[in-house]
Amino acid sequence: MKFVQTEKAPSAIGPYSQAAVVNGMVYTSGQIALTPQGSDELLREDVGVQAVRVLENLKAVLEEAGSSMENVVKTTIFLADMDSFGTVNEVYEKAFGDHKPARSTVAVKTLPKNALVEIDAVALLNDYSY
Repeated sequence: MKFVQTEKAPSAIGPYSQAAVVNGMVYTSGQIALTPQGSDELLREDVGVQAVRVLENLKAVLEEAGSSMENVVKTTIFLADMDSFGTVNEVYEKAFGDHKPARSTVAVKTLPKNALVEIDAVALLNDYSY
């Protein structure tokens, strides 16, 4: 097992890694709209702005692990308000393009640092053949 850490995404805000790589798969921790510069710099703008930052963070972690957005098999989206579903969906679609991984979306009472959206992913490594 290999643990992933990149400065292109925010450091973990607890006792966990940005991602773990095992058996040709990458399992990311949930990403919120923190900037790579610090774990206290949460973007406070609307859910659309937060979703863009979240997906940029996710992309950076995947790339550091040796994967990519195109290799994502499954994501989970956590929303502070299900009324944000449409906005997040638009941002998500732009980030993934024609690639459409399996996905779950759930509403939660509260997210870390009162973020509006959090996303995690499971992906294949770039050199994994199937």
